[in-house]
Amino acid sequence: MAAPCSRLTESGERAGYDGAKKKNGSKVHAAVDTLGNLLALKVTAANEQEREQVAELAAKVQEVTGGTVTIAFVDQGYTGENAAQQASDHGIQLEVVKHTEAKKGFVLLPRRWVVERTFGWLGRFRRLARDYERLAKVLAGWHWLAFLVLLIKQAGHVGFQSQ
Repeated sequence: MAAPCSRLTESGERAGYDGAKKKNGSKVHAAVDTLGNLLALKVTAANEQEREQVAELAAKVQEVTGGTVTIAFVDQGYTGENAAQQASDHGIQLEVVKHTEAKKGFVLLPRRWVVERTFGWLGRFRRLARDYERLAKVLAGWHWLAFLVLLIKQAGHVGFQSQ
């Protein structure tokens, strides 16, 4: 009898494989405000469903914003009654932004570009280009650190312009 084969990547045993996205490793679920500033972040194995992460993200968002968020624009991975119920338990209504038809090239989707831009900013950091970390907590920490660098850089530019 052959031993079970596990698929390990740089990210270790916590990683998974998402067949739909053809992605090995992990997924980063992020909640951002209207300016693209990071509010909440969760790292999961790639094979875990997006809609199962809604409750924890919604709770974190309401915690950091003082419960002021009432609507969240999400992609099609966060659809379904269970996800909507998890969000509404925290006072948030999910608005799913869907692709209209078969797309060719880049299509700007309303409000979705804000979080995609944030992922683009974070993608410029070399450490986040690949999934090297063995612990999800460490990968999440690198995302927070990268975003902090972006905020400090932005504050420096604003401060310089006002003088």
